[in-house]
Amino acid sequence: MVQPTYLGMQHGPFESTEPSSANYRPPSLKLQAGLDGQHLFERRQLLRQFDRLRNDLDLNGDLEGNDKFRDLAFQMLTSPNAASSFEIDREPDSLRDRYGRNMWGQGCLLARRLAEAGCGVVSLFFNTPKTGQEFTNWDDQLLNAGRPGHFAKYMKVRLPYMDQALASLIEDIHERNLEKKIMVVAVGEFGRTPRLSSNNSGTGRNHWPQAYTALFSGGNLKMGQVVGATNSKAEYPTHSPYTPQDMLATIYQHLGIDFTQSLVDHQGRPIPILPHGKPIAELI
Repeated sequence: MVQPTYLGMQHGPFESTEPSSANYRPPSLKLQAGLDGQHLFERRQLLRQFDRLRNDLDLNGDLEGNDKFRDLAFQMLTSPNAASSFEIDREPDSLRDRYGRNMWGQGCLLARRLAEAGCGVVSLFFNTPKTGQEFTNWDDQLLNAGRPGHFAKYMKVRLPYMDQALASLIEDIHERNLEKKIMVVAVGEFGRTPRLSSNNSGTGRNHWPQAYTALFSGGNLKMGQVVGATNSKAEYPTHSPYTPQDMLATIYQHLGIDFTQSLVDHQGRPIPILPHGKPIAELI
């Protein structure tokens, strides 16, 4: 799970449950029966009065983080779009089928609904096992060691799911003329070694950070191109090498974040948003 660390708890993610499950229910973003907006506002004011009495004891800034966190919760509870954006069953069955009635397909559809409603960032992790769906985990570099292996089975099983979900997401965004507003980025943590290698557990491909691939779509970027190249063995970049920081700079620029600025951690030290990097020139 991604943690906000020194950014403060108010920057932590809001997690949704699995949208393809038969008993999926959107997160509780509606006021309980008998509680209207005015009552909620009065409770909020009373809570702030109690918190002011304890501010002198707050040495770590926890109360300030709680205040901002509650403010965000108040905004979500009083926003007419927040709750409805999670109601994926409002989508026609034909569109849900197009994305795929599985964890990844419905997750991409939910992501589009959230982004369309104004959510700044939506993260999908394509690595969670689910009973009854043969997704398994992506970290299966071994070829033997008593299991089917990365090439023998797992990639053949998972790639069609991912291909359907990701392609449907990109097509849906363009059909709704949202490709300037919404940027889609599909990327992993690292590549795999160009050659098979042996270790204590068997034979397979280990981690390889020197060269790997990221997919960009939308974000008002220049599409329809391949940026950069490697040698014939996919070992090292030979043309237009870019770093993860360059990729993040491209994303931050789309989000309107000044990535040249620094933030202050709990010890008062300035931490650069990005220590280095600049937007990918070919995409801008």
